[in-house]
Amino acid sequence: MGFTLWRGVAGMVRPTRRPGTLEELIRILPEGIGIIPLLLNFKAGSNAEFLASLPLYEQYASELAEQGVDVILLTGAPPFMLLGPEKEAELIDEWSKRFKTPVITDPQMQVAGLRSFNVKRFIGASYSALQNKIVADYMTAAGFQALAMEPIDVPFDQVAQISVEQLYSHVRRLFRSHPGAEGIYIPGGGWQTARVVKLLETDLRVPVVHATIANAWTIHKHLGVRETAPGYGRLLAELP
Repeated sequence: MGFTLWRGVAGMVRPTRRPGTLEELIRILPEGIGIIPLLLNFKAGSNAEFLASLPLYEQYASELAEQGVDVILLTGAPPFMLLGPEKEAELIDEWSKRFKTPVITDPQMQVAGLRSFNVKRFIGASYSALQNKIVADYMTAAGFQALAMEPIDVPFDQVAQISVEQLYSHVRRLFRSHPGAEGIYIPGGGWQTARVVKLLETDLRVPVVHATIANAWTIHKHLGVRETAPGYGRLLAELP
């Protein structure tokens, strides 16, 4: 790599070219951590598009490894969730060995986040009915029980318009209808809602695993950085 950031560099393959969420992640990370993003261009948000993207994820991960990044994050949960946890793990282990760089997917980060709090039963919210089913099927196969998974169903290109307040109200209603939930799971990196984590944890008193916060947590873990930004919930505050 032609430059050095003193705390390390994370490479990211992101599924869309929407602005907002990458900037949100960078603001959450402390000084000294670099991000090199390579962007796919999902437009339809369909199963066919998700599965067709895997060779591009592989190509971009290879390019990031050649640049000497410290860890490679493959964001965009559905393409890897469609494989199921076992096939996903086999594929990612093979890529990590071949690229000689740790590679981790969004689903793997989110599962690790839930397990770090010993959450087995959760309520969750996504932003499409299709993604909702993909997520629920994957998490069931991974050993979790989704007491409720309800989407805020919007067109794929309007995900970023979902507000913190809208998501908070949606999740709070679900949680109060399912008192056995041990945690809250918010997959999908397309919405700029990281601030909802602290609000929900304060009011509902259970841990929250949110896609963007799980990305930040994973970067901290792999780079060995303990300095975190306040106000984004337990996953970053405690670094379990």
